[in-house]
Amino acid sequence: MTIKILAFSGALRQASTNTALVRAAKQLAPEGVEIEIYDGLGQLPFFDQDLEAEVPASVAELRQKIADADGVLIASPEYNYSIPGVLKNGLDWASRPYGESVLTNKPVAIMGASGSAFGTVRAQNHLRDVFHWLDAKVVTKPEVHVGNNWERFDGEGNLVDETSRNLVAGLVAALVVLIEETQKAKVDA
Repeated sequence: MTIKILAFSGALRQASTNTALVRAAKQLAPEGVEIEIYDGLGQLPFFDQDLEAEVPASVAELRQKIADADGVLIASPEYNYSIPGVLKNGLDWASRPYGESVLTNKPVAIMGASGSAFGTVRAQNHLRDVFHWLDAKVVTKPEVHVGNNWERFDGEGNLVDETSRNLVAGLVAALVVLIEETQKAKVDA
């Protein structure tokens, strides 16, 4: 059976190293794991509860993709000590309607790249808080904070730093384990 992971970047910039991290994860995925890269965050309208009666097509697509995936992988930059608004907007839409979030009990893994030596520690902590509220199941280790990103990627946006590549591969492997545990728990229930 193929494990399906939906991956997306919290950055809209075409040359984003976070988007490059998602591409690297797809390349490093083990056999039997299919990673689909979603790039529609920028097309989502701002969350507005008044729109929930007739959900926009872009929102319905995101929700369906998350629902169909066995797990979610997010690469997020850090903006102003937190997560980008476009990412939070996507998560807000995915969490609705209240009590029917497609993220509830969904295995999730988080990673990020940044130009600072500190990486995306604060943004990832904020994401963990969001997923805690949504009752998602978040991989806790390994943590993937790719700092000094200009040293870790080549001119074409490929993750070339071996330590970072190993961390990303380890995070995908940990997400697969969490997915398998979650699926087994559903069967055993």
